[in-house]
Parts: sequence; C-alpha cells; structure tokens
Amino acid sequence: MASQKGMLLVVSGPAGVGKGTLVKRLLEEDGSFGFSVSVTTRAPRPGEVDGVHYHFVTEEAYDELLAQDAFLEHAQVHSHRYGTLKSEVFSRMERGESVVLDIDVQGALNVMARFEDCVSVFILPGSFRELRARLEGRGTEQPEEVERRMRNARREVLEQPRYRYTLVNRTGEADAAYASLKAIVEAEKLRSTRFFPEVPED
Repeated sequence: MASQKGMLLVVSGPAGVGKGTLVKRLLEEDGSFGFSVSVTTRAPRPGEVDGVHYHFVTEEAYDELLAQDAFLEHAQVHSHRYGTLKSEVFSRMERGESVVLDIDVQGALNVMARFEDCVSVFILPGSFRELRARLEGRGTEQPEEVERRMRNARREVLEQPRYRYTLVNRTGEADAAYASLKAIVEAEKLRSTRFFPEVPED
C-alpha cells in the first residue's frame, strides 16, 4: 500500500504556445488531475464555454472577487484581467486530488513565489515565427493584438530559468511535447515528498 499526496502543477508560457492543448490532453488521460477554471474579464472566444474554459465575469464582478480576497493569484495580461480562485484549488487538494493551472507567466510566477512545492513547467515555442503563425491562425485577435502578444512573448521567455522544468512545443510535434509533460508528471508523482509507500514485512 502507498499513500499519495496531490501536486499543484503550473503550466505556463507565452500566449499561443499550445499549453491549453497539452493540459486538455493530460486531463483526459490522467484521472488524478482536476482543472482549476480561471476567472477572466475578456470575452469568450468561439467555442469557449463559461465555467468550463473560464469563468467569464464583468469588471465589476472581478473587483468584488478582489475585495473578497478570493484569488490565489491575479494579473492583468493583454489588456484583460485573469485570476485563479482559491476555492478552485484548495477544495480539490484537500480531497487529495492534483490540480493543474494553465496560466500566464505573470500569474505563474506569483503562484511559484507562494508555493515552493508546486511543479512549474514552462513551454517554449519552436521559434517566434511558429508562435506568430499560431496566433494569426487562431483568427481571434486583431493584428495589433498579435503584435502585443509577440512583444510580451519575447519578455516572457526570459523568465524560463525560474521554472522547475522546460519543454519545447514545436509545430507538428505535439505528441513529443506531451510525452515530455507526462514524463515530468510521472516523475513528480514519485517525489519522496508526495509518495509514501509502505514496506511490508513479507
């Protein structure tokens, strides 16, 4: 027999790098993880569902959550505000579940500063050209928004050494990137601070 302590997995990287796709696959294939749904003041993109992809709220509702100290972390990114609800994270971890956060770099650094034991993973694009193509291919941002995200990406990649792990998600090589993420998760499940096997007498 063995007891297992849940982990807080923080997956981060520039907008458009594909972190959401990797996290979605992890959640589909690993039942030990739950997803923390973030709050945002931006409008839903096509196909996004309130309460599933994000909690979409007004600026006023966001201010109320701030006043209630409801956020584990919060930040303004690309002219919109985002936050991770304490209730989304702590309720799951209290039940022994692992929780994955798919958040921007600024928010990730805030969580990492508060929870040294979190498992932080930074995702790099294969190149900035690939990243631009992904952003433009989504068709959800105006050209000026793409340029803003590209400027932010060049700053964000400088934070990569502060993370525990780094992986590269090259266009067309999503399986390889996911294999790297899965290897990180499986290794962290066996970390001696989380995995407590009992040694039987026989």
